[in-house]
Amino acid sequence: MSGTRGMTGAGRDGGRDRGRIMGAAVPRRLLMVLVGLAAGLLSGLFGVGGGVLLVPALVGVLGLDHRRAAATSLVAILPTSVVGALTYGLRGQVSVVAAVVLLAGTLVGAQVGAWLLHRLPARVLPWTFATFVILVLVSQQVVPPVRHADLVLDPVRVVALVVVGLAAGVLSGLVGVGGGVVVVPGLEAAVGLGDLLARGTSLAVMVPTAVSGAVAHLRRGHADLATGAVTGLASSVASPVGALLAARVPPGATSWMFSVFLVVVAVLVLRRSSGGSSASR
Repeated sequence: MSGTRGMTGAGRDGGRDRGRIMGAAVPRRLLMVLVGLAAGLLSGLFGVGGGVLLVPALVGVLGLDHRRAAATSLVAILPTSVVGALTYGLRGQVSVVAAVVLLAGTLVGAQVGAWLLHRLPARVLPWTFATFVILVLVSQQVVPPVRHADLVLDPVRVVALVVVGLAAGVLSGLVGVGGGVVVVPGLEAAVGLGDLLARGTSLAVMVPTAVSGAVAHLRRGHADLATGAVTGLASSVASPVGALLAARVPPGATSWMFSVFLVVVAVLVLRRSSGGSSASR
């Protein structure tokens, strides 16, 4: 037990040391802004929350420990998702009906994921997400994304919406990856939405989730409010730029960019899992 505590303490000290080293070269506030801008650009471009970039950046660049970084990322994601959803929504690229169904599925799926988290072997979890990434990459080749395709509700698509929401919630509960990386390809391949409508709807689903998570963490004192506020403000400024780029880039090119993004996310998940296993040993 003492060895585990020592390693955990060393990990925290290492995170703080990295933050101080980076802060010596670049002012900490500027680092927050740069991290937020990068996360916001990805959020608007791909319709994701940006937490998958924020958490490792808050740990490696700003020196927060993983728990505090995860909590702080939700504070930062809140304004980003709101601004991103509004940017897409003002152009008519948000399906409220789809967002409501997805949110219901996500909430249920998150509970299922949390239940499975304590029953599946730890080594299986990251490979579950890696398998999902492979399926998405294949589906994007079989069902190429299109630019203009509205939601057509029929029994099959309603079931598909529920399944996508459940899958997003389950993976979020299992490996801590936000639902956007599931919702966007799911809406495109399984439901048949256009790529911009899928991205806007995905960001709309994140708003209530981010509100709930941010409030819960702030009440418990887990989040760094100052870091989350500065990073979130910068992210919300860049999010409309990402949305504008998404509208300018052809669907096929955006699909390839999203595929690369998913591969990077999978690598981060696998590395994080490997690091956690080493620390526990």
